[in-house]
Amino acid sequence: MTIPSLQDGIDKAGSPMNLLWKPNPPLQTVPVVQPEFSGWAKEQVAWQDGVILYDLCHHMNDLFIEGPDAMKLLMSVSANDYEKFAIGQAKQFVPVTRNGDIITDGILMRTGVDSFILSGVPASQTWVRYHADRGGHDVTYRADPDSANRKGGPPAMFRYQVQGPKAMEVVERALGAAPPKVKFFHSEEVTIAGRKLRAFRHGMAGQPGFELLGRWEDNDAVKQALLDAGEPSGIVQVGGLAYYTNGIESGWIPTPTPGIYSDPELEDYRKFVSLFSYEGQKPIHGSFYSDDIEDYYISPYELGYGRSIAFNHDFIGREALEKAKDSVRRTRVTLVYNADDVKEVLGADPGYLLRYPRDRVEVGDEMVGLAMYTANFPQHGTLLSLALVDKRHAEPGTEVAVAWGEHPGAGAPLDAHKAFPRIRATVQSSPYDPYARSGYRA
Repeated sequence: MTIPSLQDGIDKAGSPMNLLWKPNPPLQTVPVVQPEFSGWAKEQVAWQDGVILYDLCHHMNDLFIEGPDAMKLLMSVSANDYEKFAIGQAKQFVPVTRNGDIITDGILMRTGVDSFILSGVPASQTWVRYHADRGGHDVTYRADPDSANRKGGPPAMFRYQVQGPKAMEVVERALGAAPPKVKFFHSEEVTIAGRKLRAFRHGMAGQPGFELLGRWEDNDAVKQALLDAGEPSGIVQVGGLAYYTNGIESGWIPTPTPGIYSDPELEDYRKFVSLFSYEGQKPIHGSFYSDDIEDYYISPYELGYGRSIAFNHDFIGREALEKAKDSVRRTRVTLVYNADDVKEVLGADPGYLLRYPRDRVEVGDEMVGLAMYTANFPQHGTLLSLALVDKRHAEPGTEVAVAWGEHPGAGAPLDAHKAFPRIRATVQSSPYDPYARSGYRA
């Protein structure tokens, strides 16, 4: 039986928006990892004043790329600077279409002269696989999907993050020696519980610490060693609920809409992509609805990836990004919702709340941006969103409003959002957490 492609799904639905618009999608969950260990609200804040353990073994997708043309392939499909890419170093991978719209980001680590691991949302990995196949590159690749989609067997690697003000003391106990002094987004081989692994200076929450990666067969021994080393410091294991909210305070938008659905030149690519992929199934929803999928496309500049873009090589989308770099309209900000409005609209206790919407951000009657990633933070007493807002309204302290609701989509009036309640919000910097904003990359 032939698996339908993304293009098949679009053709059957009649348009990309008919395929992807899905109001009120189910809550996203982390496969295998339990939702809570000590309560999502406690786990949500533990990285700020103590130390946490994130289990990232099961929700990440990995693509292992090897071969003489591996670097050539990656350079051709992404905007990154590869001139001083050391073994053990990683980059925020930035692939774009010929129009300069982001596919989605990822973390690309160089593990050898001709070997790399690309981790994260699978859309960027599909982009690499397609161009590896169509471009005649001398490379091999192997995909390891997340544990919800893997067809039997454990992950290829374990991946744990130890983060927070007490993270380094925990890592030192686990190593039996001082933690390696590596730069941000660099790594070094270390030994824990007699097992060799890689200590990567990186973390999702924007606090000091390491991501520890190694062979799955060493997972049990390494995890237990980390928990034992963390016990004197009060280490908190973070469940799937709290984990999915951490990017808001650290300033990472995880679900940009890939810019692949409308360009006629990408029809062959859409035929390569499965309908049952991230690109075919990830819902678009929220209070902003448009019939035109291109209204949801995003520039990497808007996401804050300008520092990762280099024009010292040819790559797909280079010309578009060169033209766009001085005319970026929107920028990433944090929205802090008015607590009284939240209570009026959502009740006295919203409880656990996580959304990846496309909600209208307004000043008066004018739409000035989109709220992209929203969660409840009891420690702040309100909701926070990561949003893309027109630069003229992006100054911290600016008052805006968010239209709260789910547009029904095609067939309903485009102005159905007018009936939705508005929640006032104040623009603040992104990252919102002061340490993530000022000290994380030091």
